[in-house]
Amino acid sequence: MHNLETLYHNLRGLLKAYAYHICGSVDEAEDVVQNVFLKFLQTDQEKIADPKAYLIRMVINHAINQKKKLNSRNRLHYPGEWLPEPVATDRADEKLIAGEILSYSLMVLLERLNARQRAVFLLKEAFDYEHKEISELLGITPDLSRQLLSRSKKILGTGGSLMKSNIPEGFIAKYTDIIRSGRTAELEALLTEDIASVSDGGGKAVAALKPVFGKKAVAALLTGLHKKFNTISEITEGKINGEPALLYFQDKTLIKCQVLYLVNGRINKIYIIRNPDKLKLIKN
Repeated sequence: MHNLETLYHNLRGLLKAYAYHICGSVDEAEDVVQNVFLKFLQTDQEKIADPKAYLIRMVINHAINQKKKLNSRNRLHYPGEWLPEPVATDRADEKLIAGEILSYSLMVLLERLNARQRAVFLLKEAFDYEHKEISELLGITPDLSRQLLSRSKKILGTGGSLMKSNIPEGFIAKYTDIIRSGRTAELEALLTEDIASVSDGGGKAVAALKPVFGKKAVAALLTGLHKKFNTISEITEGKINGEPALLYFQDKTLIKCQVLYLVNGRINKIYIIRNPDKLKLIKN
């Protein structure tokens, strides 16, 4: 049992990273990893030649099944837009998931893929698996793995990049100052023409139910939100999945997270997470 506990301790972060990137939820990833390890304990250990590979395969397939359930549930019951759970990569909870965290904007794009396409894309593009290895993990042929990757890239388009957006020095401070002072024209200048803002309140906090498009509409939304939340006790800069973010705290409790994706020095996407269930792991 001691060796199994050591194995679990050493692999937990890696396994959780796989599960999080497939499910888009830290809590779901934690459940997947724990359930898999409990099942692993009930197997005949002597018949498992490579415990690490066995656990990775179990976690990935369990995460795929869990994501299918989440997608079905969200389509039926989730109010408004569903956004992945943010991970603060510059704060204490970054150790919840070991390894490289994919950018938040890419995590949002991955929601366009079905669970198996998502798994193939992640394994090949993010974790450098070969198609033969992917086929063994997912129980598919290498040719089908290649087909799924090709379809995934077509669906994601040019947005399916693992690169995180570059942030000009002082950009976030400038952006925050402009919003606070209500300088709408200057705010619009920081936004791309095709900017989109997506909000997630989960039915537990007020949030736009549909995306908002275009610089004038998004600028009006941002300034309106600032007026509404002008009693916020603290706004701090942060990094969410490696991308710039503003964190809005009220009495030490995070009530809103705003993640920015930049293209050529201007904001192209804004993700506003207000669902308290998705904010509870981010500390002040």
